[in-house]
Amino acid sequence: MSGRPQGLPIEVGGLTKRFGHVRAVEDLSFTVRPGVVTGFLGPNGAGKTTTMRMVLGLVAPTAGTATIGGKRYADLPRPSATVGAVLDASAVHPGHSARDHLHIYRTMGGHPPERVDRLLTRLGLDRAADRRTRTFSTGMRQRLGLATALLGDPRVLLLDEPGNGLDPEGIAWLRGLLRGLAAEGRTVLVSSHVLSEVQQIVDDVVVIREGRLVAAGPLAEIERLSPGTVLVRSPDAAALRTALLRGTARGGAADRVDLMPDGTLCVYGLADSAVADLAAAEQLRVYGLSAGTSLEQLFLRLAGDGAPAGLDRPSALTDEGRNRR
Repeated sequence: MSGRPQGLPIEVGGLTKRFGHVRAVEDLSFTVRPGVVTGFLGPNGAGKTTTMRMVLGLVAPTAGTATIGGKRYADLPRPSATVGAVLDASAVHPGHSARDHLHIYRTMGGHPPERVDRLLTRLGLDRAADRRTRTFSTGMRQRLGLATALLGDPRVLLLDEPGNGLDPEGIAWLRGLLRGLAAEGRTVLVSSHVLSEVQQIVDDVVVIREGRLVAAGPLAEIERLSPGTVLVRSPDAAALRTALLRGTARGGAADRVDLMPDGTLCVYGLADSAVADLAAAEQLRVYGLSAGTSLEQLFLRLAGDGAPAGLDRPSALTDEGRNRR
């Protein structure tokens, strides 16, 4: 990449999109800042892709604005030299080689020819450069999509599920690539449902549910505002949950105990030692116990029915995040 690009903020204000009677996005506002990786999180159908398409001018909003560096995408003088995007990694001609594909888009954007070979090498596609894309795996198509997005050496990147189809080695490679792009000063917005990987990549998060903002700001601030948790794996989960909520004469009760989709108990308001002691006193089996808060737990709480104290009013965290910017 050339020099240190100066990233541009993505600013979404009051963004709303309705398709007939279906409300896809409702009064959505957040800012994506340069120089960091921002995770765009939400369950399927939350409105993430629709929001990204509105930022890129592919979908007209019903109301509100979406700008990049203060300008609509349509008003950018050289869009592909400012913004790179991957919304659908399968959008390649099956009869073209990877090299042909990149040269077509390079020519359309007016970018220098040497960018193609440089990106084929950087994205790990140099050995497959002259193969037809119909023979590519999903992971290779993801790499080719990223190479296409980077042709203009853009200052802003919008990537929709860029880790889909990548094996563990590919995920580690993607992590390093995105962190490196942000370190160069670029603005990087990444949507993903692979939360264990996102946690190792992102600095900021934007969480939406049913088209509305739930929380936005630095991940560290969201983790700080979220109470500590203890994860417990037990074949006696139902009985243990009842006991934790009831408490004992010697110790207090948990503030809250959630049963996670995989059967794990997520305990709030008790230390791990207290949980272990209570289970032993009740003669209930415990096969695993760990303290801490993962992004997956935070996501399930934020995007589920019960946002934690301090995060149940999105504007509070959003304003704090903006002040920190």
